[in-house]
Amino acid sequence: MIKKYKINGLSCPNCAKNLEKELRKLETVNFAKIDFIKSNLELSFDNEDVAIKDVLNLTAKIEPNATIILKNKKTNNKNLWFNLFCLLSGLLLGCLAFILDVSLVLYWLMFVASALLMGYQTYYRAFNLLIKGIVNENFLVTLSVIGATLVGEHFDGLMVIALYSVGKLLENIALSKSRKTIESLTNIKPEFAVLLNDKQEEITVQPCEIKVGDMLVVRAGEKVAVDGIVESGNVSLDTQSLTGESLPQLVTKGDSVLSGAIVLDGVLHIKATKEYQRSAVNKIVDLIENASNKKAKTETIIAKISKWYSLGVIVLSFIVWGLVWAITQNFNTAMYRGLIFLVVSCPCAFAISVPLAYFSGLGNASRSGILIKWSNYLDVLARIDVVAFDKTGTLTTGEFEIVDVIVKNKNYTTEDILYLASLGEQYSNHPLAKAIVSSCDKKLEKLQEVKEIAGRGVEYQYQGINYFVGRKNQEQKATVVELYCEDALIGEVFLQDTVKQVSLQTISQLNALGVKTVMLSGDNQETVQKVAEQLKIQEAYSKLLPEEKFTQIGKIKSTGATVAYVGDGINDAPSLTLADVGISMGLNGSSVSLDASDVVIANDNPGKIIDGIRISKHTRKIVWQNIILSAIIKILFLTTGALGFTGMLSAVIADVGVTLFAILNSLRALKINQNINRN
Repeated sequence: MIKKYKINGLSCPNCAKNLEKELRKLETVNFAKIDFIKSNLELSFDNEDVAIKDVLNLTAKIEPNATIILKNKKTNNKNLWFNLFCLLSGLLLGCLAFILDVSLVLYWLMFVASALLMGYQTYYRAFNLLIKGIVNENFLVTLSVIGATLVGEHFDGLMVIALYSVGKLLENIALSKSRKTIESLTNIKPEFAVLLNDKQEEITVQPCEIKVGDMLVVRAGEKVAVDGIVESGNVSLDTQSLTGESLPQLVTKGDSVLSGAIVLDGVLHIKATKEYQRSAVNKIVDLIENASNKKAKTETIIAKISKWYSLGVIVLSFIVWGLVWAITQNFNTAMYRGLIFLVVSCPCAFAISVPLAYFSGLGNASRSGILIKWSNYLDVLARIDVVAFDKTGTLTTGEFEIVDVIVKNKNYTTEDILYLASLGEQYSNHPLAKAIVSSCDKKLEKLQEVKEIAGRGVEYQYQGINYFVGRKNQEQKATVVELYCEDALIGEVFLQDTVKQVSLQTISQLNALGVKTVMLSGDNQETVQKVAEQLKIQEAYSKLLPEEKFTQIGKIKSTGATVAYVGDGINDAPSLTLADVGISMGLNGSSVSLDASDVVIANDNPGKIIDGIRISKHTRKIVWQNIILSAIIKILFLTTGALGFTGMLSAVIADVGVTLFAILNSLRALKINQNINRN
């Protein structure tokens, strides 16, 4: 079985990786995974009690400051105030050792006590990992403190551990703040639901207990527990946590509502259409919690480098020491400059800030109603060259309206054509049929002789006369429904798919960003061309079968372009899978397209694609800011330290400073907010 626990107190991603590696070696543990950013520990075992005992013991040895939370009970807890007390006591004792005129023996006692109080956790981690063959930043700092002491730089040695410990404390505070911000994104789950039983009595239940068809009552201030249809009520809903839209959504009888939406006024009676596990809010939370499982390429490279980073730093430190010794002929000077190399080279700025920036970007996108399944797709979205769209339901509403009725026989009026067409179409589920029936104001009679011809239309008898409504002329170039009376054409109803108001703005902004726009549709050429001209789409292809859409995506990719495909139907699934990033519509999209896609637009608004691209570019920019700035600072202080222009204190301050900057800069990925006017 697999269980998830909270693990707090891990000071860096490398610490988490090392602990994870050692946990996997335990015989009682089948699988172990630690997510440093979210402080999650996943364990698979056969016997929980035995496995947890081994996990706690091993964790206490390798990461004594870590806290694993079991069933709301904290174990292996190290009090923050105790650690702060030790740090301040060590600082005070160290200052007194240098200020007071004491005997040599007392000086060394005070010095050693000061160094132990401030860095006992660092030394302990370094020792336990070293005996397991693992070298990380704890060992680098420990080696620097010992080395500085051996060459007579006692004060610098103490300041190394003091500043490193203070830096770690500040890092933990910054990370804790970021984790709380990110965790707030998942606090959209409804805690309860009010169910109406057969006796119309209200019963409070857990959302997971609700079944399809159950009737729910939701009052002002409460969250909708599952997706459903409004049976009664006329209220405003706050859907910002689901769709990113700040304006309240007005709903009334017959409207669909998503779980997680908050009722602002009035009372709603809702009929459940999905169980909680399949409802919108559960899918959103699941995507947020698992989005970082597949890492971005940049993040993966950093992780791979970090694996051998510390050993490489030690080797380079010895090279610096050897070169300086050869030039200066001074052993202590050479060793001191080699130690500066160790201090500056700590990988924390890279190891923490890069995954934190990506996860913050994912959180920001989720808050905007853009659900990105894996962090690597942030990188892909940031370099999109072509966006290919399905037409119906993506750029258009999928709802048709009548634009013209042409009467072919003078014995009939426009009203007659619409009524006769509606008589037959009332038995069809085709979108065109529904549009015609909804336009008819007269009450429709029920017919006895009705025959639906797949892909063609409906044959029926009315008042002893044979009629056919549908399409006999398959060469028609427009979206038209024909009406025949005894095989004679008596009328034509022309319809048009309604273009979403935001689609024009979306295409315009994509073109402005330098992204090529393409439309791939199974509709006829005239309709597709008309929509393409209306939206100013650069290329449009019509009469495409699913496999032909798939082939077209392949052709675009073969040019070297990075392609996104946007669709909502079952027939879009192959293209969504083939594209570099597949984007599906969350409200009306089929379950197949949702599973095949990499990004889900929660409210079916194509304008969210612009937000997704901008958030991705913003996040990637922050990642590279952190990498480049950290690298420049480290190279600068490595060079000046090796040449003797800067000392160890400057090196430590620079290392701590750049790490804190990178962490705080990463949190900016949570803040970007694109205000695009949408309808």
